[in-house]
Amino acid sequence: MKKITSLISAFLVMFAITSSFTSIAKSAEFFTIGTGGPTGVYFQTGNAICKMLHKQAIAKEHGRKKGIDTAYRCTAPSTGGSNYNIGQIKDGEFQFGVAQSDWQYHAVNGSSKWKGKKFGNLRAVFSVHNEPFQIWASKKSKVKDFKGLKGKTVNIGNPGSGQRGTMEELMKAMGVDNSYFKSTTELTSSEQVKALCDGKIDAFGYSVGFPNGAMEQAATCGAKASPINLTGSQVKGLISGADYYAKAVIPKGTYSNQKKDATTFGVKATVVTSATVSDELVYLVTKAVMENFDDFKAQHPAFGFLEKKNMIKDGLSAPLHPGAIKYYKEVGLM
Repeated sequence: MKKITSLISAFLVMFAITSSFTSIAKSAEFFTIGTGGPTGVYFQTGNAICKMLHKQAIAKEHGRKKGIDTAYRCTAPSTGGSNYNIGQIKDGEFQFGVAQSDWQYHAVNGSSKWKGKKFGNLRAVFSVHNEPFQIWASKKSKVKDFKGLKGKTVNIGNPGSGQRGTMEELMKAMGVDNSYFKSTTELTSSEQVKALCDGKIDAFGYSVGFPNGAMEQAATCGAKASPINLTGSQVKGLISGADYYAKAVIPKGTYSNQKKDATTFGVKATVVTSATVSDELVYLVTKAVMENFDDFKAQHPAFGFLEKKNMIKDGLSAPLHPGAIKYYKEVGLM
């Protein structure tokens, strides 16, 4: 009899738990933000947005006016980066993604890697931090500039990532291909630092905000790496030929053992979505970030210099989503 009673009790408990989960699932709407490697700023960006949205939901539960009514639940998994995220948004798998401003431009205009695959429904939400394109080389390799990479083992980035795309654009501007190097690897952003520290590669390219923990690791491990200068007529031509590129400087002392400024070029990190994503969801995501702005900026040092007025225009080639426009007009930003 006790066994039967226990079984009934266990069944009732399981039923209650299942019903509870079902209730939560029905009351919440789930969406995904594509990010980048787990050690990069894109991953921090996506998860910071989710955190701000959760904060808004809690505010509503406590009766504060700035809260939100709909129970949205977001996830921000590590992904292959810019082009992968845009592709997943296009396919309806992701609702948002973080992407370099140059790949936002190419996707919405059907150029470069997006030639013949134009994503006309791509929409901008806001831009985030600056992203200098950096080539880091080990001290042992004695690489000081791009010419020094000749005959070296270089990580050009994983297919689908923004860093791979930018590296290929730079190589094109320099008039070289993969044969210029001794060999190339296609490691992700989270794999390349370890490979450099272990002596498996001489250098890697990376578009990332600074300061960045992974770059500090590259500077302090056995590789004693540092960012090289990317200058000269070819780089100037690359910058002048594209509105989404600009000269960038990583100040000396940003990383350990970095004794000189590193001059390069860069893009903006941007948050994008699709025209098919609801106005309500985009409005709430935008509101969550903007109305918890100081908290959002505190999530990573790269966000420290963000200003709202610049985030709604800098680096945005795709049209703004109507949901974002609604919020910006409400608060007088537009």
